[in-house]
Amino acid sequence: MTSDEVCEPEVFDNIYVTNANNLRNFLYYKYGDLKAAEDVVQESFIKLWVNCTKVAIEKAKSFLFTVANNLFIDIKRHEKIVLTYKKRGNSSVNKETPEFIMQEKEFMDKLQITIGSLPDKQREVFLLNRIDKKTYKEIAEMLDLSVKAVEKRMQKALIIVRKKIGNI
Repeated sequence: MTSDEVCEPEVFDNIYVTNANNLRNFLYYKYGDLKAAEDVVQESFIKLWVNCTKVAIEKAKSFLFTVANNLFIDIKRHEKIVLTYKKRGNSSVNKETPEFIMQEKEFMDKLQITIGSLPDKQREVFLLNRIDKKTYKEIAEMLDLSVKAVEKRMQKALIIVRKKIGNI
C-alpha cells in the first residue's frame, strides 16, 4: 500500500473509526482531562490529514499517538507557564497598595521638578546618560566636549539631585 491511500476519504475514515476512541482513552487515562483529550484527538487527525501524503497507512496509528502525546505535553507546558505568570502577576499587584502608588507618584513629580531645575548643560548630560543610556564618551562626541567635561557636568547634576531627592 502506498502512503497516498491515507489521503483517500474511505481509508482516512477507517483510520478514524479504528483509532479515535483508543487515542482519546489513552490521553484521558494519561492526563485526566477528557475535554482536552477530545480536542487533541481532533487536532491529531487534522495533522494526519495535512500530512497524509507523507504517512504510510501502516504508520498512521503510530503517527497519531505520537502527535497526540506531543500536543498534549505542549498544552500542559503552556498551562504551567500561564499559571506561573499569573502567580507572579498577582504577587506584584498585591505590593502596589494605594499608599505605594501615591508615594511613587510624589517621587516622580519631585524627580521631574528637580531635573527641570538643573542648569541646561547639566540636565542635558544627566538625561543623555540616565535616560538614553549613553556613555560619557558618546555624550562627549555628541556635544563636542571632552570626557572630563561630561564627567564634571554629570557630577554637578548628581550632587543637586541627591541633595533634593536622595540617591537614584
